[in-house]
Amino acid sequence: MKTAQEIRVGNVIMHGKDPMVVLRTEYQRGGRGSSTVRMKLKSLIANFGTEVVFRADDKMDQVILDKKDCTYSYFADPMYVCMDTDFNQYEVEATNMGDALNYLEDGMELEVVFYNEKAISVELPTSVVREITWTEPAVKGDTSGKVLKPAKIATGMEVPVPLFVSQGDKIEIDTRTGEYRKRV
Repeated sequence: MKTAQEIRVGNVIMHGKDPMVVLRTEYQRGGRGSSTVRMKLKSLIANFGTEVVFRADDKMDQVILDKKDCTYSYFADPMYVCMDTDFNQYEVEATNMGDALNYLEDGMELEVVFYNEKAISVELPTSVVREITWTEPAVKGDTSGKVLKPAKIATGMEVPVPLFVSQGDKIEIDTRTGEYRKRV
């Protein structure tokens, strides 16, 4: 059991019947010693969000989730199928994939997250390398400051890139922010 003020972003807690991941916490010190913690939570199972205010000394259960290294195999509507090294297949619902769909490609290494032995979501590596399938050519003379242009990768996701990057180049993308890191 942890108190509300000990819970950090990324922790998973039980709120009602659902395991909820903490997206944001805000500690507020009130008058006469009554402190509160405002948390923005997202359900891991039902995929809904909520905002809750707890007293700073409220006790809550922290949930430890299991993770397993897997490889993305294929899409079987509405499930994404991943396989581990022992050839066990795990299905994750499309609604629980979130931003991972922007970077997903066959044979990609990722972590499958389990709650009560049920696959509920995936976690990507912090950066991925993708090839640019379309981008506009650079405009000569447009170089004052940090100038970016739109570029698309194979999944259709649009990433702002510097002017010197061209179609066919491979770039590294930060999966947490969706931003260009460097040309590979």
